[in-house]
Amino acid sequence: MSQPEMQPGGPARGEDLSGRPFPLGDWGEPAERLHELYRWVEGNALRTADWYLADRVWKRRGARALRAGTALGSVLGAALPLLDLTGALDGAAGWGYLSLLLAAACMACDRYFGLTSGWMRDVATAQAVQRRLQTLQFDWASESVREVLGPAEGTAGEAAERCLGVLRRFTEDVTELVRAETADWMVEFRSGPAPLVTQGLNTAPQRPEAGGGQTPGTRFPLPPAARPNMPRQRPPEPR
Repeated sequence: MSQPEMQPGGPARGEDLSGRPFPLGDWGEPAERLHELYRWVEGNALRTADWYLADRVWKRRGARALRAGTALGSVLGAALPLLDLTGALDGAAGWGYLSLLLAAACMACDRYFGLTSGWMRDVATAQAVQRRLQTLQFDWASESVREVLGPAEGTAGEAAERCLGVLRRFTEDVTELVRAETADWMVEFRSGPAPLVTQGLNTAPQRPEAGGGQTPGTRFPLPPAARPNMPRQRPPEPR
């Protein structure tokens, strides 16, 4: 099996956002161990941002091509019938209607395949990951300066635990960003035409059974009409 091709400054082509094994080592040197964990967390964040930036390339190209086709078809669809009406170009009305159909098809393809929305989600997620990474870098620099100057309070074990907490919170933030983007994609996919057709087939009215007394299109029989309550007459008073 051939090795995946590495892009300069980006993830491997065809590589997915799969988890990587947690680096295990000897905690005899806590400072070196924490530095190794920081490099591992930072590398995963950079790989995630690069994956989203690489994924947006083909979506952006496809979305721009479809939007250009929509704009061109709309312009031609409005201009050709006018040219045919003025007599400047005979028989152009039919081509104008075909251009409008092409514009509608390009817009439908963009919405169906989610190219524009996917491109925007990729850019937003990559920027969010990079923003979290910048915060981590400054927090880690602050912890490193505090370690060099000497902890003002607490022991070395508490300082190491504080550094591990910074790395853990950052990893959870990046994971939550990826999960939110995936949830948005799932919501958009479920709201597409295919799930709607399936839902329409599943909710089709069933034929009533013979003698069931059900009205076509209803699921449960209607309750029988209640008899009206007549007001009771007071008995005659004794004289």
